[in-house]
Amino acid sequence: MLRDEVANAFKIIQEGGIILYPTDTIWGIGCDATNTEAIKRIYKLKQRDEAKSMIVLLDTENKLESYVSDMNPLAYDLIEYAENPLTLVMPGARNISPALISSDGSIGIRIVKHPFCQQLIQRMRKPLVSTSANISGKPSPQYFSQIDDEIINGVDYVVDLDQHSMEIKTPSTIMKLAPNGSFEFLRR
Repeated sequence: MLRDEVANAFKIIQEGGIILYPTDTIWGIGCDATNTEAIKRIYKLKQRDEAKSMIVLLDTENKLESYVSDMNPLAYDLIEYAENPLTLVMPGARNISPALISSDGSIGIRIVKHPFCQQLIQRMRKPLVSTSANISGKPSPQYFSQIDDEIINGVDYVVDLDQHSMEIKTPSTIMKLAPNGSFEFLRR
């Protein structure tokens, strides 16, 4: 089942599509983080201002330096010791679509623990875009049943995993980390 869903989602993403999928936090809308056209489709579907950047998911912290040019070694400790899912916003974004890079050159990255996400990212060999499965300004859905039909009908593929789970999940903590080691919480 998991292998089939990874294969189905991978095929859609390879073709430039967007998917609705479960993560270790809340349900997400995603695509290949190097595909600007697919990213623009997500902004349009969410009715989100393109100045508000989205995050990307990686399957392992070993890949961080491929996407952040000025890596602060503290990032590895933060990821290792974080008790809850942690998104790090770091400067020097590279090797991803410009549509994902903030005006200050930063990108938000989370090392994901969900098996579906990990296997899909390994298969893609690229980061996966992740943004909450809601129309901008509306509450983030805690489970699949709370996702608007407009979102479900607007994606190219809905992953058939965890759809009946009623486990309450929350968005990740977001921390902005500067090269000098200073940091601030953007969302706790």
